[in-house]
Amino acid sequence: MASNGSTFAVLVLFSLLVSSNAAGLQPAIGTTFNVLNYGAKPGGRIESTQAFVRAWAEACNFPGKARLLIPPGIYKLGETIFQGPCKSRIPITILLQGTLQAVSDASSYTGKGWISLDEVNGVTLTGGGTIDALGQNLWQYNDCKTNPDCVHLPATIYMTKVTNAKIKSIKLVNSMGFHMHITRSYLITIHSLSITAPAESPNTDGMHISQSNGVKVARSVIKTGDDCISIGQGSTNVTLNQITCGPGHGISVGSLGKRPNEGDVAGLIVSNCTLVGTTNGIRIKTYAASDPSRASGMLFKDIIMNNVKNPIIIDQNYGSNAQKPSQVKISDVIYQNIRGTTLSPVAVDLSCSSTVPCQNVRLHNINLQFIGNEKITSTCTNAKVGYSGLQIPPPC
Repeated sequence: MASNGSTFAVLVLFSLLVSSNAAGLQPAIGTTFNVLNYGAKPGGRIESTQAFVRAWAEACNFPGKARLLIPPGIYKLGETIFQGPCKSRIPITILLQGTLQAVSDASSYTGKGWISLDEVNGVTLTGGGTIDALGQNLWQYNDCKTNPDCVHLPATIYMTKVTNAKIKSIKLVNSMGFHMHITRSYLITIHSLSITAPAESPNTDGMHISQSNGVKVARSVIKTGDDCISIGQGSTNVTLNQITCGPGHGISVGSLGKRPNEGDVAGLIVSNCTLVGTTNGIRIKTYAASDPSRASGMLFKDIIMNNVKNPIIIDQNYGSNAQKPSQVKISDVIYQNIRGTTLSPVAVDLSCSSTVPCQNVRLHNINLQFIGNEKITSTCTNAKVGYSGLQIPPPC
């Protein structure tokens, strides 16, 4: 028989548990925050933005392991911000099983993103669901081809000041602007994504990475109307592996040098990728008349080009203002084991700056066959290039 002291201790513990549940507290492990419990309405007709924000706020403020659950169904959302920092040191899981659809009203978006992650340290987005921005309803308002000062439509996912994040096994469809924009972030791992928009859709980059360190993207299929992945200023230690790209504009470093005092790009590896029917293959593009900066330490290897218009291209005269040369210095670039077919007789086009010529560009085992009757060629301007192994087209 229990002593009076033991009985008292058990009663105290039971009393604490009852009072905790009465106060709405949950156990510290594996707590699920279901958006349906916060007023989300599946069906795609009633907007559920505030329900999602409330569910995230509780998950973010929970001190233990938390999961934000979005069950099967269609949910209509306007501008939605998942704001950090959060209390727990354990990454929050966003389990997306349903489909998110955007409100198709440009005036509903005041920021750079439709769904934003801001100052979050530790988050995983997964679940096999779909994020559909319904961009086709707003692309008519994109005037960036004719207006250099245009305001971009919001990105489907906009991540800023995010650390230790994983995004995997979801589908992104028909973004308004970029499908994903990652900036000022650290240690981001992305894989097993499907990103899709029509070839004619404007500025629907699959992913744009800027001012970020330690971003890895792998095993994804990207079909858009612009760059599959673009690496912007200030990006370091970025790895792209097993990306299937096309249609679109290819994989690009840049545009660099558009704005004053941009950060350097350094430490890029692009490997085991396949580009199908893209405008460009591997492209480095910098604006003429830019401020000084650097793009260096880049390796492009084991890449297949299938009917690509410009397989290997450096363009340092990008943009409309070509009165002064670009001051973005490109150096230490390796192209290795690049093979396939080109739609242009100029399969390698290295057009570098006269002010800061490209330094230490190396091509090893290049085998690009032209689909046509003209002789396949290379062009090099203001570039110091080294060659080894097979070279088709022949060196400059």
